[in-house]
Amino acid sequence: MASVSTKVGHGLAKVLGIKLDYRNETGRSEKITRGESVFSVSSADTYVEEEPTVAEWFSGAAPSRRDMLRYFRSLFPFTHWIGRYNLQWLTGDLVAGITIGAVVVPQGMAYAQLAALPVEYGLYSSFMGVLVYWFFATSKDITIGPVAVMSTITGNIVLAAHKIRPDIEGHVIASALAVIAGAIVCFLGLIRLGWLVDLISLTAISAFMTGSALNIAVGQVPTMMGITGFSTRDATYKVVINTLKNLGKSQLDAAMGLTALFLLYSIRSGLNYLARKYPNRRKMFFFISTLRTVFVILLYTLISFLVNRHHRAKTQWRFKILGTVPRGFQHAAVPTVNPSIIKLFASQLPASVIVLLIEHISIAKSFGRVNNYTIDPSQELVAIGVSNLLGPFLGGYPSTGSFSRTAIKAKAGVRTPFAGVITATVVLLAIYALPALFFYIPSATLSAVIIHAVGDLITPPNTVYQFWRISPLEVAIFFAGVIVTVFSSIENGIYTTVTISAALLLWRVFKARGRFLGKVKIHSVIGDHMIDGQEQKFGTMDPGLTNNNPDESSRNIFLPIDHNDGSNPQIEVQTPHPGIFIYRFSEGYNYPNANHYLDYMVARIFEQTRRTNTNTYGKPGDRPWNDPGPRRGKEIQIEDDRPTLKAVILDFSSVNNVDITSVQHLIDVRNQLDRYAAPEKVQWHFACINNRWTKRALTSAGFGFPTPEGEGFQRWKPIFSVSEMGGSSSAAADAEYKENQAELKRQRTRDVEQARPRGRKPNNEDADTPESASGPGSIERALSTSKAYGTGKTRIAVVHGLNRPFFHIDLTSALQSAIANTHDRRAASAAERGENLRKKDEVDS
Repeated sequence: MASVSTKVGHGLAKVLGIKLDYRNETGRSEKITRGESVFSVSSADTYVEEEPTVAEWFSGAAPSRRDMLRYFRSLFPFTHWIGRYNLQWLTGDLVAGITIGAVVVPQGMAYAQLAALPVEYGLYSSFMGVLVYWFFATSKDITIGPVAVMSTITGNIVLAAHKIRPDIEGHVIASALAVIAGAIVCFLGLIRLGWLVDLISLTAISAFMTGSALNIAVGQVPTMMGITGFSTRDATYKVVINTLKNLGKSQLDAAMGLTALFLLYSIRSGLNYLARKYPNRRKMFFFISTLRTVFVILLYTLISFLVNRHHRAKTQWRFKILGTVPRGFQHAAVPTVNPSIIKLFASQLPASVIVLLIEHISIAKSFGRVNNYTIDPSQELVAIGVSNLLGPFLGGYPSTGSFSRTAIKAKAGVRTPFAGVITATVVLLAIYALPALFFYIPSATLSAVIIHAVGDLITPPNTVYQFWRISPLEVAIFFAGVIVTVFSSIENGIYTTVTISAALLLWRVFKARGRFLGKVKIHSVIGDHMIDGQEQKFGTMDPGLTNNNPDESSRNIFLPIDHNDGSNPQIEVQTPHPGIFIYRFSEGYNYPNANHYLDYMVARIFEQTRRTNTNTYGKPGDRPWNDPGPRRGKEIQIEDDRPTLKAVILDFSSVNNVDITSVQHLIDVRNQLDRYAAPEKVQWHFACINNRWTKRALTSAGFGFPTPEGEGFQRWKPIFSVSEMGGSSSAAADAEYKENQAELKRQRTRDVEQARPRGRKPNNEDADTPESASGPGSIERALSTSKAYGTGKTRIAVVHGLNRPFFHIDLTSALQSAIANTHDRRAASAAERGENLRKKDEVDS
């Protein structure tokens, strides 16, 4: 009996004129009888698949209390491992943390120059990034801090804002940028939209990295050479031209920069060679290599001190040095954020957010795969956002994950994200204890450090060649991004690659084309012989018993008729059946590609079939304009050996969901093909549907069951896919068979050890006495009499619901059903014609 809510709902629908059986072409199913099935109801459980409801969807989408608790705990991942922290982890974190601290101090100061800020701001950003990140981290390897690309973008914004508002200091602009960008990224992470990063392709990331590295390296060459007089923030090609023009104006800085760059590469190359020659000492050579930046900075600081120790005035320096670096957090304050400041960098905000996202997430995912752990992109966005929200309170500017420092940290043997606290301690000591030492650091040496660091970001030619092997079209996108970055700016390069990648994705979705499939019988081959009737039958009593039916070793598969999948074109693919077509969607089925899919399908069907009734149109004026027929005076050609359209089978294995537009297109095509096949009705079968909501949508549109051809009752032949429950093909039978075989083997082994021939009774047993209950004979009897192997009654269960007979588990069952119902309909039509002729003869007589 219907519930009160159901009655109220049906009554309200009646008042509003809502048809609850919307587009249910069969109406109520009482006009259709199911006919006979292969299995009787005594051996098969009846299963009717229930449709999903809207309430069920909301119930699944709404978070439960447990989900809320899990969400809040996921915001602080350190709670999952901090309670198990041990001394061995601490040892690894100490080594990695100190190593990164020694690297991040000189890099942070160098990158601050890229951001057009005093060097101390690089130290502030480094300290806050590594200190905050470990609370929210899902990656043990990532190091957050100043990076070359983000520093360059920040510097461009600071310099551009200074031209408009020279009264606002650069660090105020940088701090406001960090707060706004950090808030956006943190919000995306809190609402768990980390998957948005997946929309940016690897090609776009590689092009962005390569173009940015070239831009930054070229921009640092004039500083390394001591050349001034032009802007190093121009497009890369302009900087190259201006550098070559002014090469003769190089100063003594060139000696401090070029030799430092040469020394950095020499140390790395030499230590890599020693690591290959002496693999037992590879770890030692690695740590020495990671400290090469510190060594070079200290060496050239010593040289600078010796040269400039008597010249404290800036005008007397032999080459450019950093000068006074304040001790401690002298610029700690609440960041100034107001509309007038935000307006200065609003146009650059999208590029800043994209850089924060893609550089960090791509690095984190890469090292997670290498070191066998999985990151949570959304939580990583929270970590970046919080770091950039809190950093400006100490004077920090926008920061994100660093590729070079992350690689060093991973190789140094970091164990947990807590290593960031060790690094923060090292940076803190540098801020308070080493400012006097920083005074003499040559600017040219810092430029050499930057060039050396960003050189690893350039995509090597071998990687580009691998891109070409995989997807040549994306290589064009890669070079487009690099060229735009070199001849324009980093921001434009980012927009170019992201936009073109998105356009390529949309083009592939819109222009997706399905494939018509044909049937091929294949056999399995082992070595140089074909398995035909020699394989072991599943669930048999003994491995020696084989199945002598050769058809059991062969099977039908479905391949594209045009062999566009790369299958051997010499194989002749058979059409499934005259008038029956199998069509496979290649990339989903939604509103962007629905029209393109079905137009191609209908065109091919019209090419390979003929109208069922060639005299559909009685007069020439009844014909539609797009099917005018033969010229005047010529008859319609009757001799057409093409089959008539009987059924269409759609392979939904690549379709996860459908929408209103795509289903409406399907309805329109069904009506079109029904008119083409009139007076017959085209059968629509669906295989491999994996989503309940897709089934509900198709059922609401009248698919999934036969379309009635007229009034009264009709019969059709359902073919369902069934599974044995406890039969010879079940998992339980397989487990029992294996266990019994193992027991039989153990019994035979004991017989051999006792030197008693297998099957012969012991001397102390009577000849007429049956074998012992524990002997091998009992095991063999158990194998032969087990109900799991087909000797008992097998219980059958259908896989899909009986109420949707035209939704099939695979293409084989769909084709079987289409052929069976086609033959059944032909027989019924022939019987009907015979009956009509008989009645006509009776009337004539």
